[in-house]
Amino acid sequence: QVQLVESGGGLVQPGGSLRLSCAASGSIFSIYAMGWYRQAPGKQRELVAQITSGGSTNYADSVKGRFTISRDNSKNTPNLRMSSLKPEDTAVYYCNLVARGGDYWGQGTQVTVSS
Repeated sequence: QVQLVESGGGLVQPGGSLRLSCAASGSIFSIYAMGWYRQAPGKQRELVAQITSGGSTNYADSVKGRFTISRDNSKNTPNLRMSSLKPEDTAVYYCNLVARGGDYWGQGTQVTVSS
């Protein structure tokens, strides 16, 4: 059974930085893409950033130039470097893997940007 666990969230002041990581347990084969989504209170879950197996990246317009997704090849999971954080970045952030066996999600990590 595959499990994903996010880490690195927390409370940060506007303009600050955080780095999110994702740990996976279980066997996952043929990962097509991995990424990060977020869900703010009262809003739908949205894609933040994604990286494909070929290395192509895709970012939400709202985070371009501030967030950077990378792939931890030893763990087959994504990292997300977030800088210049804004209060509107406050949300629960979810790790996602798209693989041959299906779509896998973590439980989420809270990111709160507030002074």
